[in-house]
Amino acid sequence: MPESAFDELPRLVQECGPAAAFSHLADLFREQRDYHRLFDIRMLQRKHELKLPLSRPSQLSDVPPDLRKQVEETYVAAAREAGNLYLKDGDLAAAWTYLSVIREPQTVAAALEALPVPAHPDEKTEEVIHIALYQGVHPAKGLEMSLKLHGTCSTITSFDQSLPNLKPEQRAECARLMVRHLYADLTDNVRRHVEQRISMLPPDASLRELIGGRDWLFEGSNYHIDVSHLNSVVRFARSIDAPAKELDLALQLAEYGSKLDPQLQYPGDPPFDDFYPAHVQFFRVLLDRNRDEALRYFQEKLDHEPDEQDKPILAYVLVDLLIRCGKKAEAVDLAARYLTRVGDDARFSFADLCREAGRLDVLQSVAREQNDAVTFLGALLSEKT
Repeated sequence: MPESAFDELPRLVQECGPAAAFSHLADLFREQRDYHRLFDIRMLQRKHELKLPLSRPSQLSDVPPDLRKQVEETYVAAAREAGNLYLKDGDLAAAWTYLSVIREPQTVAAALEALPVPAHPDEKTEEVIHIALYQGVHPAKGLEMSLKLHGTCSTITSFDQSLPNLKPEQRAECARLMVRHLYADLTDNVRRHVEQRISMLPPDASLRELIGGRDWLFEGSNYHIDVSHLNSVVRFARSIDAPAKELDLALQLAEYGSKLDPQLQYPGDPPFDDFYPAHVQFFRVLLDRNRDEALRYFQEKLDHEPDEQDKPILAYVLVDLLIRCGKKAEAVDLAARYLTRVGDDARFSFADLCREAGRLDVLQSVAREQNDAVTFLGALLSEKT
């Protein structure tokens, strides 16, 4: 701030009034691109107009209840102004400081979408990835940048860490990106191997076509991609729904994994202990390819599970599949046997499933068995509306 500005302020207040001084400083801060101070001066002006204490202009704790709404309106407007100005200058981290507080991530997400991926990482890029992925503003953009700047291994770790905080649609979008990326790398590697023996391959041959009838590709425990990466991306792909084209790519990845040496097929949690064959069946259900046979695979897993405590875990997967392929009535029957005591979370609610399937009678029956009069009455009244 130039010394002359401090000399000018008393004159403006004396000759033109405080409003002129506020306007002068606001113009100066905009010119200097000091939008933090611009936010402060907007708040200082509002508090002065309302005859409130001026020692902490951006704080709301000293605002009495009867004036709080007016100050909050100025707070939101000033934060939006500062955030958008920082966005215009390309400072996404500073913009997010303001726009996150007023819960307006859309403009930051749009700016992230338009942002080109730099050739090399720097401190600013890491801030952008953090906002996009870990703050959930545009997770797919964060993954895209991470893949290009940090590689597959680091990106898989980052995605795994952020998964619990993502919405279902965000998980699906990120999973599609990871599937496309790994599928392209794996297909290129397999193509190069095949071309060592066979020339003139079709330029658009799929992974399924490249490995079909060529078991020699896997001789000697051979593989064409980091098998831990393959395992993770196939697992991520369970978030993808039809008709996304990436679902078939995920199926091809699982088919490839099924051909690997058994020592390279790392087991997962039940019912995915036989990891790749189980995922082949999972994706076939969603793609409606031999759906009934694929559903039977998971039903048999459930039926043959000796540990009753583990059955809800297997039932959860099967109920999820039944819901996603439109078999809600069957899902209700199965959930009524195994999942009525599973706490509601963001991905499954027995009560919601009963309502969506039009089976409030089942919800009432279960509520009666569990001595839950509140749920029983809610189901009874919902049935009559």
